[in-house]
Amino acid sequence: MKFTKTLIAVAILSLTSTAFAADNVATVNGKAIKQSVFDYIAKDAAARGQKIDAPVKEAIVNKLVDSELVYQEAQKLGLDKQPDYLAREELSRRELLTSTFLQDFVKKNPVSEADSKAAYEQYKKAYGDKEFSAQHILVKTEAEAKDVIAQLGKGGNFAKIAKEKSMDPGSKEKGGDLGWFSPATMVKPFSEAVAGLQKGAVTATPVQTQFGWHVIKLVDTRPSQPLAYDKVKEGLQKNLQQRNLEKMMAELRSKAKVDIAK
Repeated sequence: MKFTKTLIAVAILSLTSTAFAADNVATVNGKAIKQSVFDYIAKDAAARGQKIDAPVKEAIVNKLVDSELVYQEAQKLGLDKQPDYLAREELSRRELLTSTFLQDFVKKNPVSEADSKAAYEQYKKAYGDKEFSAQHILVKTEAEAKDVIAQLGKGGNFAKIAKEKSMDPGSKEKGGDLGWFSPATMVKPFSEAVAGLQKGAVTATPVQTQFGWHVIKLVDTRPSQPLAYDKVKEGLQKNLQQRNLEKMMAELRSKAKVDIAK
């Protein structure tokens, strides 16, 4: 039975008689299913590692036939005339064409190896020549932070106070320990405060960032160890591609006349 189905599938896909036009794989109630649609599905499946053999071809054709049957029934019910459907259809077509354009733009404007390596040098510069190991206690107000500093000045245990009072869920249970980090990975006020500390010292005044108020203790320093070029190349190229897209969008905006209804 399975062998018979396979033969049928091969026969369907090889038809060149008057039953089907050369550019159709099937007809449903007289409505053609185009070869180009079948080819697109098969190509996409092949790109994902699927072997496009006779059973798979048969399955694709059957799926297209089923889809066409439902599509025709939906049209009979007038669902394709409903306002919500029409809006979704327009949005889908817009998103598809937009996505196609952006993919084409990226393909035609590739990031060069020279640009990638230049970005890597900037990455290393931003990374700095030192890495820091630090603890911090994050609280809501400056007054709370000053109180923490006063407690530490009287011999309070940094890790214990961090567990009791810090708002940072990522480090609180570790006694405020942030592990090793480069200045580039922290917000500027925080990294500047850490860079100004001596090993084992605590910030004399609270440090404010958008997250709240910090009390910081420098545990240790070491020479920086930025990732090798091959490890970050892909990420750098994506960032450069994003910048190219943003520049292109800015140029389109600058040339367009945009009137927004109020």
